[in-house]
Amino acid sequence: MKYKKIGDILILDKNHQSLDYDELAGVHNVKTIMEIDHIQGTKREPVYRILYGDDTETINKENGCLFKLDLAKVMWSKGNNNERLRIAKLVSDGERVLDMFAGIGYFSIPIGVHSNASQVISIEINPNSYQFLCENIKLNKLDNITPILGDCREVTPKYSADRIIMGYVKTTHHYLGVAIDSLNEGGILHYHETVPEKLMETRPIERIVSEANGRDVELLKINKIKKYAPGVEHVVVDARIY
Repeated sequence: MKYKKIGDILILDKNHQSLDYDELAGVHNVKTIMEIDHIQGTKREPVYRILYGDDTETINKENGCLFKLDLAKVMWSKGNNNERLRIAKLVSDGERVLDMFAGIGYFSIPIGVHSNASQVISIEINPNSYQFLCENIKLNKLDNITPILGDCREVTPKYSADRIIMGYVKTTHHYLGVAIDSLNEGGILHYHETVPEKLMETRPIERIVSEANGRDVELLKINKIKKYAPGVEHVVVDARIY
């Protein structure tokens, strides 16, 4: 049986067999057991089924950060926890960071907790995620994060940043142009993509270069996050744009 525990909620793989949920809840010390079929739409909303209990709101602790969320309303990817901390530790003192597709603060909160960024601009289109983003800023007692409810395509061009995070994997390349245009000279882009293994070393960076409008692009790293599907990897490209 595959499962993940988020706060005091247990998420089971959708292919699990019939189980004694009372016993399972006791073994894992959880109040609710859910099955999440998939995440849908640009607002990244879960399609789910509750198997035990009824409370889908919880607080998850990760990398010294607190994340309040409702798993019936917003997504949580447990497999990205190392990447969230990696990015936070890359941020230099005084940087201005723009977090596109910020969600509940997956990247913004660790940056606020573990770095000395001057400002983190966090853009999120889902009102439910935005609500929890605001709550998580308060929960972690942070004062350098500016949450914005809106479409990244419309909001991003209003700002400039030293580092931009594109932590979304579906159709993310359609936003590369506005991201790069808002990146200061010598700034760093963290671009997420799901890509066939055989194209992993070429397609993501080629997409960045094609949207750079003649600006020089330096590939810093291609970081594998996890397997997304058979033969498909979730990767993050770190690139410096001049």
